[in-house]
Amino acid sequence: MKRTAYKAFGLEILSEIPLPELIKSYEEDKQVDIFIKIDTLSDIWSKLVPEKGNLVVYENMVMFLVPKIAIFSIQDGNKIIVSPLGEADLDKIRLYILGTCMGVILLQRKILPLHGSAVNIKGKAYGFIGHSGVGKSTLASAFISKGFQLLSDDVIAVDITKKNIPFVMPSYPQQKLWQESLNEFGMETMNYRPLFGRETKYSVPVNSNYISDPLPLGGVFELVKTDQEDIEIRTIKGLERFQIVFNQTFRKSLINRMGLDDWHFMFSSKLINQIDMFQLKRPTSRFTAHDLVSKIIDHIN
Repeated sequence: MKRTAYKAFGLEILSEIPLPELIKSYEEDKQVDIFIKIDTLSDIWSKLVPEKGNLVVYENMVMFLVPKIAIFSIQDGNKIIVSPLGEADLDKIRLYILGTCMGVILLQRKILPLHGSAVNIKGKAYGFIGHSGVGKSTLASAFISKGFQLLSDDVIAVDITKKNIPFVMPSYPQQKLWQESLNEFGMETMNYRPLFGRETKYSVPVNSNYISDPLPLGGVFELVKTDQEDIEIRTIKGLERFQIVFNQTFRKSLINRMGLDDWHFMFSSKLINQIDMFQLKRPTSRFTAHDLVSKIIDHIN
């Protein structure tokens, strides 16, 4: 079976499944970090999950099932096995490979996956984290429209050097934007591919405004919706920092099941001592992404 080499999250990937969202890797003799292959997992799934369930953690492996799409197995931080169910669409399978599977791979490799988007501001990565639908990708897109560069959308991969300097590994040049956001930016939906299961959310390539080099993490902004009319930025201090890092860890429910509680606590301790953390309240009554960009730039300056 034909395999293609890609690069994402600072990792070299060799995949039997085409991943057009990723950047192809043409470096010869490069050590492969992750293998993605197609195989049959139904037998091992039935043994590990005798009763109804859709996820199991067993030793150094995480497996989950998406009905009518595939069984996925993520192992040792270096292997993703996909077992398609029926005539599953590859577009649907890719969403789970690039989302949950990559999030688990990062956790297995003890790289922190934060749920958010990150952009390059004056040579440092700044992350916009928060719950689904709060406007993280829209805010990043507003930065892109003003000439800033995207590092990552949906999952921010954070690692720490031996000198305790946190940095962000770029993911791939693509965003996921809701139709309302596309309309506000004057972007025609007909030019973009809708995502599976979300007919009003689209895959938006980001090429010229994407940076493929890792950057030190300067800070994170937790984005929060509010009924108030004014934009508000406040500094997050003390133990609240721990709670926010935990809450905004991608697939946080797996931390305990994977035996990563101690690692996550120690990593979070190092992280919050090295970066700025803010809460950014945005009004829901109007489109504020461009105003937020100005407020954030002023705050950083």
